[in-house]
Amino acid sequence: MRATMLYGPGDVRYESVPEPEILQPTDAIIRLSATCICGSDLWPYRGLQEISAPQAMGHEYCGIVEAVGSAVTRVKPGQFVVGSFCISDNTCPHCRFGFQSSCENREFMTGAQAPLARVPLADGTLVATDDIPDDDLVPGLLAASDVLGTGWYAADAARVRPGSTVVVVGDGAVGLMAVLAAQQRGAERIIAMSRHPKRQALAQAFGATDIVSERGEKGIARIREMTGGVGADSVLECVGTAESMAQALNCCRPGGSIGYVGVPHGVEFDGQQLFFHQKNMLGGPAPVRRFLPDLMELVLSRKIDPGKVFDLELPIADVAEGYRAMDERRAIKTLLRV
Repeated sequence: MRATMLYGPGDVRYESVPEPEILQPTDAIIRLSATCICGSDLWPYRGLQEISAPQAMGHEYCGIVEAVGSAVTRVKPGQFVVGSFCISDNTCPHCRFGFQSSCENREFMTGAQAPLARVPLADGTLVATDDIPDDDLVPGLLAASDVLGTGWYAADAARVRPGSTVVVVGDGAVGLMAVLAAQQRGAERIIAMSRHPKRQALAQAFGATDIVSERGEKGIARIREMTGGVGADSVLECVGTAESMAQALNCCRPGGSIGYVGVPHGVEFDGQQLFFHQKNMLGGPAPVRRFLPDLMELVLSRKIDPGKVFDLELPIADVAEGYRAMDERRAIKTLLRV
């Protein structure tokens, strides 16, 4: 078969590779219905994350189970499944505590930008639907495997509550899903920080009540002004840069909470500053598996439509154009049809 391989900065190829096989009795092989490109895929694509050898790309996935290992009991061939980008057994102490992204047997999914993919620890990672979903629901279910689950975790980690004021830092796909999550969790005011009209419109469609286009000190001052000098109850940091984290810290009220899910690059903390800020902080790789059943149900019942975050759809053979479009900000998130 052919699959997406990254050879170096800007060098994405859709080329022939061996088909995946069952390697462990806990594995499953799925035939993907759709996959996509993640914002985190752009870090190595841009040369900001070193790779030493050609790398199989893709960690967001949903599709039909083709085969399972002898120890797999929870999913079976023919079922439609969605899996987390973070592989987990869902039985270790950390998994049972709700942090499957810190599973004692954690792996990170790779090789999902392809027609077939191997999923380790299938019983703990995959969630099956009762029936094969309608095709128009596939983008939303695909979003649940990472970007929606990550945005949801940002809201959960930031303790978004009914009636609260929320600021979302970042207008990429995760930030937009964080807006949706805050809306679903009952936030009264959701301030999306975005400079781009197309992303602003989508943020509003997902539930943003206000848009702030300023960044840095001006952005912080604007949030302070809008909240009567208090700051937000919850801030969802969805970028991962030093600037975005500083913005999150300074937009949050004392005693408020910051959920940070942007993969950090160049972020450093001042211990004394954190001490006197008096703000709760929780983040890291999202434990998507904790939220997956509920998120899938919201999509299947058509209560939410996170699939709208995909603003470019391409056949997987054109994956290199999908990377270029996201790198050049011509697309928010690219859906790849297999």
